[in-house]
Parts: sequence; C-alpha cells; structure tokens
Amino acid sequence: MARIAGVDLPSKKRIETALTYIFGIGPTSARRIIAKTGVNPDRRVEALTEEETAKLRSVIESDFKVEGALRSETAINIK
Repeated sequence: MARIAGVDLPSKKRIETALTYIFGIGPTSARRIIAKTGVNPDRRVEALTEEETAKLRSVIESDFKVEGALRSETAINIK
C-alpha cells in the first residue's frame, strides 16, 4: 500500500482513481500528475515500484497544496 501526502492509497484501485483519495486532488489533477511523472494510469497501486511512488510524491509535494495545508487554508478563509 502506497502512502502519499499522509494518505494510504487503496491498493486494488488504478493509480488515476487512487490519487483522488487525497484531499485536494480531483480527476483532472490526477491525470495531470500522472502525465508529469509518466506512470501508466492503468497501473494498480499495489503494482507501483518505489521509484514511481517517489516520483508521484515529489510532484504532489512540489506542485499541489493538499491535505493538511489545504484544510488549514480553507478553514482560515472561512473564518
């Protein structure tokens, strides 16, 4: 099971779908991330190599605001 941005991705799902389990990443962002990394979108999470997981993690951390940081920003904007 891959862990990206503090979220355990479901191992039986396609990576394109599994990335949407991360708060702040929708279907369009998931496709954009996969295009940047070159990972096959039909690949299952359990079949990802460590290198592919590291690529996904680095692109998400550098280009997207997700999970805790996004939740904090949203809460501040609401207050």
